[in-house]
Amino acid sequence: MALQCGIVGLPNVGKSTLFNCLSNAKAQAANFPFCTIEPNVGVITVPDERLTKLSELVKPQRVQPNTIEIVDIAGLVKGASKGEGLGNQFLGNIRTTNAIIHVLRCFDDPNVVHVDGSVDPIRDKEIIDTELQLKDLDSVEKKITKVEKSAKIGDKDAKKAFEILSLVKEALLEGKSARTVNIEEKDLEHINDLQLLTLKPVLYVCNVDEKSILTGNDYVNKVKEAVKNEDAQVLIISAAIEADIAQLESFEERKMFLDDLGLTESGVSKLIVAAYSLLNLATYFTAGVQEVRAWTITKGMTAPQAAGVIHTDFEKGFIRAEVIKYIDFTTLGSEAACKDAGKLGVEGKQYIVEDGDIMHFRFNV
Repeated sequence: MALQCGIVGLPNVGKSTLFNCLSNAKAQAANFPFCTIEPNVGVITVPDERLTKLSELVKPQRVQPNTIEIVDIAGLVKGASKGEGLGNQFLGNIRTTNAIIHVLRCFDDPNVVHVDGSVDPIRDKEIIDTELQLKDLDSVEKKITKVEKSAKIGDKDAKKAFEILSLVKEALLEGKSARTVNIEEKDLEHINDLQLLTLKPVLYVCNVDEKSILTGNDYVNKVKEAVKNEDAQVLIISAAIEADIAQLESFEERKMFLDDLGLTESGVSKLIVAAYSLLNLATYFTAGVQEVRAWTITKGMTAPQAAGVIHTDFEKGFIRAEVIKYIDFTTLGSEAACKDAGKLGVEGKQYIVEDGDIMHFRFNV
């Protein structure tokens, strides 16, 4: 399931440094704008302690974690929606992603130039918001022109599309993003084809200096206040600290480094887990002596749909799913012990898979 989060932000806010920490891909991280011309894609392993615990119990030949893709998108500038800088290319790269990680500079450093000459994360956020909104407004207005005539002569679908598009247009004209508009799930079909940039879920990452990593700073407080009505998570990360952690070779060294800073986990780990959640994803496991594996599903998937993630034949010929809850498996220690204790459930086609389920599928094709 190749779902992508795109890292966006103005030039020189720490996007590429953060990307380098997330991935083995070597995006250039230089102290000047536009050092990233092509979007860099990194396949990132999702940390999950449950997978480690299952592996310790089952002792498989292989362990396969979940992954997501992170795309480092070159820095946007004012006027991108009109093609300024490499605007059209940047916005096109964002359009193909499923969610947005918006990095904001929340640190002072005279040695790192800011494209606008001063540090102001709220201004930076508004510049990018505006460019994305203007691009969306252009897309929405073009579609309104297409459906308006049919809507006026009574075409029901066109009339509903016109209504939804008009609501989105009104929000965009007010400087709000499309995701702030209350649209029922069934009505999203009228705008999904537009791949609106501001409809994508967003996670704000405040890139701070080392002394602000535990408590944040005034810049972070301003960001939290600015996004309080957006239903968006705010993470505090120091890209400089993450770059130092990435240079350490052993787990023990990294743990000691984090302990010295008063941190329990790296910012990169927090970011990956938050990105996974942002994409509305969940995990189920298969556990056997050959392989213990985490499988990525969209939250709300039924058992047959989850089976289809392994192979389409599993979904087509689905008979039933045998399900053990993670807490039962780890408490009792094995599949056999769970069976003996009556903790193995047999579920049919309507079963909604829960995060952490350990599953075995019966199918026939």
